[in-house]
Amino acid sequence: MAQQQMTLPYLIRAFRRRKNIFILTFLTFFLIAVVLALALSPVYKSTATILIEEQDIPTDYVKATVTTFAEQQLQIIRQRIMTATKLMEIINRYNLYADLKDRETTEEIVDRMRKDINLDPISVDLVDPKTGHPSTATIAFTLSYEGKNNAGKVQQISNVLTSLFLEENVKVRERQASDISLFLEDEMKKVKADLDDIDKRMAAFKNRHITVLPELLQVNLTTLNNLQHDRQLIFERLSSLKEREGSLTAELAGTPADLYDFDKKRLEELELDLVSLNKRFSQNYPDVINAREEIEELKKKLAGESGPGASHSGTPDNPAYISLNSQLKSIQGEISALNAQIADIDRSLVQYRGRIEQTPNAESGYSQLLADRNNTQAKYDDLMRKLMEARVSQGLEREQKGERFTLIEPASLPEKPIKPNRIIIILSGLVLGIGAGSAVAGFKEFTDESVQEPDEFRGMSAFTLLGTIPMIANEQDRIRARKRRNIILLGSAISFVLMIAAIHFLFMHLDVLWIKMLIRLGITGGSS
Repeated sequence: MAQQQMTLPYLIRAFRRRKNIFILTFLTFFLIAVVLALALSPVYKSTATILIEEQDIPTDYVKATVTTFAEQQLQIIRQRIMTATKLMEIINRYNLYADLKDRETTEEIVDRMRKDINLDPISVDLVDPKTGHPSTATIAFTLSYEGKNNAGKVQQISNVLTSLFLEENVKVRERQASDISLFLEDEMKKVKADLDDIDKRMAAFKNRHITVLPELLQVNLTTLNNLQHDRQLIFERLSSLKEREGSLTAELAGTPADLYDFDKKRLEELELDLVSLNKRFSQNYPDVINAREEIEELKKKLAGESGPGASHSGTPDNPAYISLNSQLKSIQGEISALNAQIADIDRSLVQYRGRIEQTPNAESGYSQLLADRNNTQAKYDDLMRKLMEARVSQGLEREQKGERFTLIEPASLPEKPIKPNRIIIILSGLVLGIGAGSAVAGFKEFTDESVQEPDEFRGMSAFTLLGTIPMIANEQDRIRARKRRNIILLGSAISFVLMIAAIHFLFMHLDVLWIKMLIRLGITGGSS
């Protein structure tokens, strides 16, 4: 084909020449798009919204033992529910994917259902009241299921999955709280056995070192000081008694044991006193008179004791002597008792000094046992506290007062399918048919080497164009023309019917889309 300028008249003439190929190509693509849009099975989607609620009782009073984050908890539950066993149970119960059971394996069908189940968290931006920093928190999540043909069954499956999520969350939290309690109980039993063993070893150690325990060191020191103080007091008392003993011994040595000798000695003393009194006083002085009277009485007494029949057996009968001798013996007995006490105290001092010296040797072993017991007791007390908290948390989960999933929007019956988007498919087929028809027609035009226009001949030759001979069609050309025309008419009729159906479908849905668009723009908001 000679080079031609791309003018509008030329394009119109080219379209007239290639209109058949254009229409055929356009109809082919458009029919494929219409058939595809009408033949694809509708896919419905039903969605449920589940709220993640915090525990009812403040954490200052009851602290939950289940500490997994909401996203982590969701993934744990999802993995438990998305097992092949549970999904196949649902598939068999509701006869899902019946058209695929003969063509695909069980694993492929389960994977198909996993893809049709969507779990999307709903997060919000919050400000932490304690730190003031912004953070993102998951407050809810949506659970949806996509299925073909039957909207009611899709809703039913979505409700079943929602129930499984809610039940599994309760089971998981109760199981985690119960497992924590059982674990703490087992640990407490082990620690209690260790504590009992340490108590037995401490009891045996105390029995072997009952007097040298470190905790008795202060008692031993106090007792030692008291013994030393008592010994000092006894020594002071003993010294005083020995002085008294010496005084009584000297006084007893100067006191006659016999009363006669005592009176005789007393008479001698009185006579000496009387001589001294006579030198200083007269005979009528009272002391002189008393001395003479006492001397006379003693002489009479001595005369009676020395008379016939008087005998002296040698047994002390002097009361003064007897009294002094009794006092002396009492003091000597007390001295002996004090000496015995000193001996006992000395033995006790040796014993307590030995205990004090042995205490450091026993302290290392006892301190190790005591440290082990204190550490074990502290561990036991900590486990007891945690076990009490775990049991309270277990009751919290059992009563569903902790963090929980609450269904706030159950799965609704889908009113229209989400796939396929027939409008887009038909419009895409329309646009694609026009584009493909134009491309094929243009390609056919530019690859045709024949001369189609007189102007083309003028540009190709220097000869003058005298005239044109129109095409003379024979019978075969007319038959071929009629076949092409019949094919085009049939395709056009089919395309027309399908186009009418597609346009009707488009207008029905475009009307809804147009109304929705107007509502969103606020145009029909006031009039509605």
